[in-house]
Amino acid sequence: MNTASPPAEEPLWLTDEEQRTWRAYMHAATLLEDHLDRQLQRDAGMPHVYYGLLVQLAEAPRRRLRMTELARNAKITRSRLSHAIARLEKNGWVRREDCPSDKRGQFAVLTDTGVEVLGKAAPGHVSAVRQAFFDRLTPEQQKALGEAMLIIAEGLQPKDAGADLPWLR
Repeated sequence: MNTASPPAEEPLWLTDEEQRTWRAYMHAATLLEDHLDRQLQRDAGMPHVYYGLLVQLAEAPRRRLRMTELARNAKITRSRLSHAIARLEKNGWVRREDCPSDKRGQFAVLTDTGVEVLGKAAPGHVSAVRQAFFDRLTPEQQKALGEAMLIIAEGLQPKDAGADLPWLR
């Protein structure tokens, strides 16, 4: 009786050009996130992830979203979201409200103070995004990058409602 596993197939290794592209993407993504995080910490006293949460709430109807939806949109765990919302509540920028139709559910609601803070932070943030990202690319490069990122995101977004994703845990 032979219990040996069949030999594993050799992976399809990245070509030199693919490796260069992948490493350039990873390097740029890390540097960009760090740049934006430092700018927001320095100018607005908040990390980039908190800014993103405030923006989502500002754009939501009645400036409120279910916590589960906010976690899914931000692509962060509910635990990390809960910690972030606690900090934003402490600052007076967000408040929680119970969901009347679901005893376990909660809404995060952007306060008037949160709107003011976001309004003060937004000009510096958009300037940092423009300087670090858009100003470095031609309009054609911007369009191609946007199209490529949409294709990648759509391919990675699970269609299965029961997908095991961190922001659904």
